[in-house]
Amino acid sequence: MNKGKLIVFSAPSGSGKTTIVKHLLGKEDLNLEFSISAASREPRGEEEHGKDYYFISLEQFKKHIKAEEFLEWEEVYRDNFYGTLKSEIERIWALGKNVIFDIDVAGGLRIKHKFPEQTLAVFVKPPSVDELKRRLKQRSTESDDKINMRIAKASVELATAPQFDTIIKNYDLDTAKEEAYQLVKDFVSK
Repeated sequence: MNKGKLIVFSAPSGSGKTTIVKHLLGKEDLNLEFSISAASREPRGEEEHGKDYYFISLEQFKKHIKAEEFLEWEEVYRDNFYGTLKSEIERIWALGKNVIFDIDVAGGLRIKHKFPEQTLAVFVKPPSVDELKRRLKQRSTESDDKINMRIAKASVELATAPQFDTIIKNYDLDTAKEEAYQLVKDFVSK
């Protein structure tokens, strides 16, 4: 594999990481390309295959695991897998770009451990668990049961924050976006 830079953004659902990543992708000077994760679930809302995720069946996902075609993968919820195909990273590096990830905490830490020198691992911390719950309900994309599962998982994820290179506190979105931009700009220019 080539030696491009890897920028990982991880956080509990509703923390603002996706909004921050989209902001950074709009900054041409960072030379970023989004790593599209594979998911064994159905698309939600306006999500598109090949843009938001590679939506593949549970059976296909397990075949990719067996063939060791993932850089990292996780069973985030029962029979609900997410992962990064090695071919996705190779595709982006072949374009001469840096890879930016919007992935779960476990996956983010796995990438950091596999590529410690070329990875910047950023944890986006929400103002509070109550604010997370409010944001998830406001999305109107999931059932109350799914939201409660995400909130329960958030407490565990928040405990991993110190394992990341840096923590961005997303209390004010504009401030968080600017902080993220400066961090990534400094990292990719090394």
